Amino acid sequence: MDVQQIKQRFGIIGNAPLLHRALEVAIQVAPTDISVLVTGESGTGKEIIPQVIHQLSSRKHAEYIAVNCGAIPEGTIDSELFGHEKGSFTGASGSRKGYFEVADGGTIFLDEVAELPMQTQVRLLRVLETGEFIRVGASKPIKTDVRVVAATNENMQQAISSGKFREDLFYRLNTVPISLPPLRKRNDDIHLLFRKFSSDFGDKYRMPSIKLTQEAIDLVTHYSWPGNIRQLKNIVEQISVIETSREIDAITIAPYLPEVGSRTPAVINSDSKESIDERELMYKFLFDMKRDLTELKKLVVDIASNDGNISLSSDQTSVVNRFYDDVNSEGSVSHILPPVKEETFDYPKPTEENFEEHEEVEESLSLEDREKELIEKALLKHKGKRKYAAAELGISERTLYRKIKEYNLTD
Repeated sequence: MDVQQIKQRFGIIGNAPLLHRALEVAIQVAPTDISVLVTGESGTGKEIIPQVIHQLSSRKHAEYIAVNCGAIPEGTIDSELFGHEKGSFTGASGSRKGYFEVADGGTIFLDEVAELPMQTQVRLLRVLETGEFIRVGASKPIKTDVRVVAATNENMQQAISSGKFREDLFYRLNTVPISLPPLRKRNDDIHLLFRKFSSDFGDKYRMPSIKLTQEAIDLVTHYSWPGNIRQLKNIVEQISVIETSREIDAITIAPYLPEVGSRTPAVINSDSKESIDERELMYKFLFDMKRDLTELKKLVVDIASNDGNISLSSDQTSVVNRFYDDVNSEGSVSHILPPVKEETFDYPKPTEENFEEHEEVEESLSLEDREKELIEKALLKHKGKRKYAAAELGISERTLYRKIKEYNLTD
């Protein structure tokens, strides 16, 4: 069975060379009983590799048990894995088989294997070396024939150096290593995965699938995805349910990407770190402007529908004044929405001409002026300290320094 058939059978999406290499190794080792250690960041889909190995092996008709070693309390994990005898500890009212006994002839997947306590590591090493284990509270060894596939998102060499993990156990588990790449190294697969999840959630929630504009595709492709595939799937589900529009642009998706404005994603392909910094800052400006203009449009409609009489909240007052400050230099719009100083106003009912002029002003807003203003405010807030101003703006100090020179700002 080749890689394409495996991908189709297990629903694996992507064409990244590193992904294909991982699947090729899994196919090669599946017919053997060699122990395999799958490594990769959290959320990369490491759990699919042991399933592939089990289903392509001669053990496929026997038990397959997946164990999350990090989710089992230290006091009970030996009992879970190896079983216990009646009365071996408080609450042990009867004998119990462990996973290694139940899975005899099959496969056990030990996820987060680096979280195993040291005592359990000793027991596991004995199983791998002799095929024997002893139940908790017993003295008689039990034979088992189990294929072990383990996975971890930790740096195992560091875990060994710190004394957290046994070196001899690592080499027993790591007979064949398989590494899954993070999503940021599969940038050509990101949109494919997005479309797959979008289709799945469209079917699940009985609504049209969401689609990305080209700008949004560029943004998600260059985002670092610290949570990898798990994070991408979660965000697609959120957007599918929350957003009313089925076409998602970059401004809409940016708020769903945690720290997109305060953290620089990994550099991918030919994009420089500086260009990615500027792109993220631009998205942040655009999102802020879109939010203000949306609020302003709603406010103008409310004024019209109430014959010019309306009470403004403090948030609405802030939006009006901010908009007035932004566009006053471009051409005064004070006859539409003058600066707000009181809570209640009696505006003349806007005419059609007012609305037309408002749309023209909206299109003439200067993104450069908005960028300059935010940089000035950040520098003022942090008393000229570029490090903290850059962190708030979500750009590097180098980019901030260049922007200061470009706009002739003093910090």
